[in-house]
Amino acid sequence: MLKKLLKYDLKNILKFLSIFYSIAIFFSILTRIFSHIENSFIMNIITKICSGVTISMIVNIVINSLIRNWVRFKNNFYGDEAYLTHTLPIPKKTLYLSKFITLIISIFTSILVITLTLFIAYYSKANLEFLKNTLTIFATTYNSSILKIILAFMFIFFLEILNTANIGYTGVILGHKMASNKTGFSVFYGFISYIILQLLVVLLTFMVALFNKDLMNLFITNEIINIDIIKFTIDLAFVIYTLTLILTYTINLKLFKKGVNID
Repeated sequence: MLKKLLKYDLKNILKFLSIFYSIAIFFSILTRIFSHIENSFIMNIITKICSGVTISMIVNIVINSLIRNWVRFKNNFYGDEAYLTHTLPIPKKTLYLSKFITLIISIFTSILVITLTLFIAYYSKANLEFLKNTLTIFATTYNSSILKIILAFMFIFFLEILNTANIGYTGVILGHKMASNKTGFSVFYGFISYIILQLLVVLLTFMVALFNKDLMNLFITNEIINIDIIKFTIDLAFVIYTLTLILTYTINLKLFKKGVNID
């Protein structure tokens, strides 16, 4: 049954997001084509316009990846569709798990499309060399390759977006426990939960900093940081974002199991 739930959820969400995926890739191709036409004032303007649209589509992909999952979650569990959803012989744990896995897959897909879009639009030897020079110091410190560093930053970004999306579920669950103005309360509780999550991330980082002098310097001074602390900070980000994701998932599941008020 979980596979069927995932099939319907992914079909709904990715079908919607494919519009933004297609537009982003289309304008990234135009950006690349027009950028190769030199010594033309008009083409230079067109290139900048296409580049601007490409960037805006990337932002739209991130935003709509979040919103579409939240809307799907709300409609399935608290909207008109909820009457059918909650009569299915499926445990609430499985229902929530399907939404969480859908969240992971859709956001991961969006990040892959964003990466492809950026590559098509802006890849060049000069840009690649600039990126290498920028990341060389990180790679050297991390005793790793530049590719692995890029993947590390992308994975941290993925975990951060995933945490934000899951917090959105928290807002929807809490908001729909209210008697009225459920959408407004969903936004309010989602925002408050996000603030609490960020404070928790800072608190956990500070607690670790109590045992690490270099990390503590990030809190108490504005001195140039020890480059070696970058490796530790990246590793710490992995751990903290993973822990907060597990925490929010557990809290949401418990809240969801307590019952659902359908409009």
